[in-house]
Amino acid sequence: MEKTFADFFAGIGLVRLGLERADWRPAFAIDIDQKKFEMYHDAFPCDSLGAYVVDDIYKLDPARVPTVALAWASFPCTDLSLAGSRGGLSSGESSAFFGFLEVLDGMRHRLPQIVVLENVPGFVSSSRGQDFRAAIQELNCLGYVCDAFVLDAIRFVPQSRARLFIVGTIGVTPTEDPLGSLLRRPEALAPAKVFEAIAANHDLKWTIRDLPNPPPPQRRGLLDILERLPLNDSRWWPSSRADYLLSQMSPRHQKVMQALIQSDRTTAATVYRRVRNGKTKAELRADDVAGCLRTPKGGSSRQIVIFAGGGQYRVRFMTPREYARLMGAKDYPISVGDNQAYFGFGDAVCVPAIEWIAHNYLEGLVQSVSHRTKPRQMVPL
Repeated sequence: MEKTFADFFAGIGLVRLGLERADWRPAFAIDIDQKKFEMYHDAFPCDSLGAYVVDDIYKLDPARVPTVALAWASFPCTDLSLAGSRGGLSSGESSAFFGFLEVLDGMRHRLPQIVVLENVPGFVSSSRGQDFRAAIQELNCLGYVCDAFVLDAIRFVPQSRARLFIVGTIGVTPTEDPLGSLLRRPEALAPAKVFEAIAANHDLKWTIRDLPNPPPPQRRGLLDILERLPLNDSRWWPSSRADYLLSQMSPRHQKVMQALIQSDRTTAATVYRRVRNGKTKAELRADDVAGCLRTPKGGSSRQIVIFAGGGQYRVRFMTPREYARLMGAKDYPISVGDNQAYFGFGDAVCVPAIEWIAHNYLEGLVQSVSHRTKPRQMVPL
C-alpha cells in the first residue's frame, strides 16, 4: 500500500506534520477557514496551492479527491466538547462530519482503505451515545470495520489534551471478541467510557488491534517550554490586573497560589477564566502541565500563565510560540497575529501523538491490508 493521505478539516497542517514524520505523503487537503490556510501555506510554501481546497466540505466534489490509502478527518468538536454547546453531531459545526461521509460515499469505487476520525473524548457520550453509534454505523455501511481509542498529548508534551481516535479499515476481519481484546489493551488507551461505548454497540463491526503502552505522562516540563520575556515586555500584566486575577480564584486555589509565590524556586502555573453560575472564575493548574489549549471561542478563553516564586509573581497570556511548542510543533512558522495563531493551534492536533499513531497503529495496517484497487497517479502536495 502506498502511504498517501487526504487531510479533511486540515486546519494549519499539524496532522500532516505528524504523518510525514512516519513517511506518509500528502495528496490532498481541505478546510473551510481561509485564515488557517494562510498559516498552512506559510508552513508548506512549496506546495501546489490547488491541492489545498478552501471551501465547505458539503460543496466538495468527490472527484477532486485523489485516490489515497488514508482519509484523516479531524472534524469540528465545537458541538461535542464541554467547552462548546453540546448540541451533538447533527448541530452546528460538528455536522460537517456528515459532509465528510458524503465525500466518502462519492468515492465508493476507490474508497481509502483506512479512515481516521479524531475528536474529543466526549464524542462517545454525545447525545447519550447516539452520535458515536451513528458514526460507527455509517462507517460500517461503507465497508469499514472500526476501532476506537483515546490518546492524551500529555504522553508527549506538558499539555493535558486527550483525544478520541476512531480507525476504520476495509479488508480486515472483525474481531470475534472485541471486549476481550479491549481488556488486553493498555488502560491509557481504553478508558472506561470508551470500553462502555463499544460494549453498548457490540452488535456493530469492530476490529481491536493490539497496541503498546504509550510513553509515560510528561508530568513536568511546562517551565521549559515557556518563553523568557524581559521584565519590561508589554505583554506582562500590570500588578492591578494580576491581583484581580488572583481574587477570581477559589479559596483553595488562592492557597495554592500563595504557596507558589512564597516558594524559593520559580515555578509556572496556568489559568483559564470561566463563567460559573454567572460569575467569572479563574481556575488554576499548578502541576507543571498546561491545560488543554483551546480557541478563544466556544466558552473558553486564552490560557494565562503565571510565573511565581521568591515572594513575587508575574502574569501574562501564553504566547503563540508557546502554543506551538505545546502542540509539538516548536519550529512552526508564525507570521500572523496572535488571535489567528491561537485559533489555528487551539483547533489542531498534537503532532507527536499523530506520529505515535502512525508508527504504532497505521504501519501495521499498511503491512497487513492488501490493495483492493490500484491507485491512480497523483501529484503530491
